[in-house]
Amino acid sequence: MKEFFNNAAYQNHPLRALKDFLDTETANEGAKKYQDMRFVGYVLDINYDTVTIITSDPFKIAVGGVPRNSLLIMTPSVPEAIVTPHFTLLRVLDAAPTPLSKETQQTYFELQKKSMPELDIFTQSELQWGALNTAVLGMFYPKPDEQDKVEFSGDMNNFVSAHKYKVYAPDDALLDLVINSLVPKIDRFEIGGLRLTECRLPLPDKSQPNVSVVVSTRDFLGARTAMFGKTRLGKSNVVKLIAQSLIETYHSSGKVGQLIFDINGEYANDNPQDGNKSLRGGYPNACSVYAINQKKSTASKPLKLNFYEQPDSAQRIIESLLSQDGKDSGYIRSYASVELSSLEEAKGLKPGSDQVRTIRKTQIFWAILKKTGFVPDESKLHDIAPFGRVATKFNPGFSANLRNAAYASSKISTVPAEPNTLSELVRELEVIARFRRDNPNHQALQSTGNSGSVFDPDDIALLEFLEPQAGRSGTTLLQPYRIYHDPHAGDFVKEILEELDKGVTVILDLGNAHPTLLDYFSEILSKAVFNHQVEKFSNNDLKDHYIQLYFEEAHNLFPRKDDVKTIYSRFAKEGAKYHIGMVYSTQSPTTIGGDLLAQTENFFIAHMSSQDEVNALAKMNVAYESMKDDILRAKTPGYIRMLTRSHRFVVSVQARLFEPLAQSGPQTKMI
Repeated sequence: MKEFFNNAAYQNHPLRALKDFLDTETANEGAKKYQDMRFVGYVLDINYDTVTIITSDPFKIAVGGVPRNSLLIMTPSVPEAIVTPHFTLLRVLDAAPTPLSKETQQTYFELQKKSMPELDIFTQSELQWGALNTAVLGMFYPKPDEQDKVEFSGDMNNFVSAHKYKVYAPDDALLDLVINSLVPKIDRFEIGGLRLTECRLPLPDKSQPNVSVVVSTRDFLGARTAMFGKTRLGKSNVVKLIAQSLIETYHSSGKVGQLIFDINGEYANDNPQDGNKSLRGGYPNACSVYAINQKKSTASKPLKLNFYEQPDSAQRIIESLLSQDGKDSGYIRSYASVELSSLEEAKGLKPGSDQVRTIRKTQIFWAILKKTGFVPDESKLHDIAPFGRVATKFNPGFSANLRNAAYASSKISTVPAEPNTLSELVRELEVIARFRRDNPNHQALQSTGNSGSVFDPDDIALLEFLEPQAGRSGTTLLQPYRIYHDPHAGDFVKEILEELDKGVTVILDLGNAHPTLLDYFSEILSKAVFNHQVEKFSNNDLKDHYIQLYFEEAHNLFPRKDDVKTIYSRFAKEGAKYHIGMVYSTQSPTTIGGDLLAQTENFFIAHMSSQDEVNALAKMNVAYESMKDDILRAKTPGYIRMLTRSHRFVVSVQARLFEPLAQSGPQTKMI
């Protein structure tokens, strides 16, 4: 009667799989179907952290092999003694010596020395025994306060004598319980299949495990997710799968907006030659693409600056571009070091000499852009220019004495009207620049107020770049940077934030972009997202909306040393509070600052070839200590060692190849 009620209580419980498994083992043993059994061996030694197993060749062959890092379960040797169904999960570490190891080696040595052609049955029986060392991952048992649920603990509450346990290789049903039972039932996504070893050669008549591995999309919301591993081993494919999981789960509700910094253009653009399906190609209605270099085959919006309307940002970018391109002679450095105010800042200044000087610097910068060939939207620029003191918005406001002297010096008899177009502004400033250089002490260059000369050192640096001395390149140096300018570029930051709030996946196609532009767009949009979420938090308007950011080649963006002032460090420490999650990928963990690593919750690890890197990984997360050799040796693309917030131990998974679910249904094809 007691057994009847126990069976009834666990009829629909996840641990019913354990009872069915043990019942099958008992039946196979009674029928002497040893080849169908999953029995691996007995416990030789046990403690809280490790278990040493005694096993034999027939046991290992019957279960299809026991590779390193495979999962085993340990249960009491008498099933009737299990009042509450439970088992201990073990991970195979390596072979272990037995008490007879020296004697066994001596026997092998003697046999080989005598060149004995075959072993007698009694010697075979003696030599086929061995031992395995395993790590205790924890225990699975019924959740005490919730019916029909399983709970996992990372330790054992007790153990008894070693002879009272048996060890088994779990079947697919138990492996599914072990791998997936801790993942919430809702918002699940299949990321691949369980792969316990890189080698796929099966033993005769033995199949490999066929267990799907699922993740909870909730594990990525507001969390830090790391992708480590050498290039071409599937990191980007896993990133696509994560982004896909959030689109499939939340796009219809608008709950999650995603921002992907696509430095190689692989998320925005299909590549039929490589069989590469892009995220936008798979989900065109869920994705919005912004591109620096727009492609005919991909609908996108321009990801460019209006250099005229954003002089402060444009000047900083030009400075970085010139520096990285090795343009660093004296007059170029002087020009590049000039800091410009935004149009809003200039407009906010009180009328007077300070505003005049600020406006004039902006006008000289505009003249430089015009002379270089940066196309302006002149009518729009005329309307937004922050100059209310004169009728013509492109008039730098030079005194009549200075204009008369400058034009006379240039042999121009008739002084033209004050500039009313950018072309006229360029002409006027060229004349003034030559006059200043030829007559540096002329009385007309002295200000009538208390501010000294008409031109300060920054003005002079700008003018010398606009109209350089003979033999200098000047504005021609900026011509390669015109591709980053668009006279009709809108406020892309505002547009992107609005789309993220609607649950759109925004992809920034930065393929072939200059590294300076990568840094600029990454930083400006990261700061904008952070400030946007902080503002919503302050107004109690976050609700259940999240924003996920994706960074490829993160070592180029994130500071290697901890710097609490960077936006990326703020993401690491404060992102969860403001519903900001991030997925970052790089080849090695040592290139990422400790702050970010310490706060990372989810890990996807492909092959790494450096001992220092895997040691750093294990030091950062002790769960990877036993996986170091596996990470160093296994080089199969898509073979990932995964650890998420739902998974309490590392799971070896073969990631499936990204394909849109809406087009082809649930996928089982592996990368």
